[in-house]
Amino acid sequence: MSVIIKPIISEKANYLTDLRGAYSFLVNPKSNKIQIRNAVEQLYGVKVADVRTMIYAPKVSSKHTKKGLQVGKTNKLKKAIVSLAEGEVIDIFAN
Repeated sequence: MSVIIKPIISEKANYLTDLRGAYSFLVNPKSNKIQIRNAVEQLYGVKVADVRTMIYAPKVSSKHTKKGLQVGKTNKLKKAIVSLAEGEVIDIFAN
């Protein structure tokens, strides 16, 4: 089970990185904060100060077609905001 799926690169994530030194990652929905902390420390070689997580529910969409009502949904997502210790930096684009 891979804990970290990929880093999130967006305007808001870059703003948090510049302002607070917090990095955003898309993580496995079954992982907990301790596993996320250990995975980031091992993968990037930094000291993690704090981990915050949030779970996004799947989005359900439906449309009417000739064959009737077609229903679909997206996957459940879990995001982690990782704050690093003072003076630590992750270079996302190097890996």
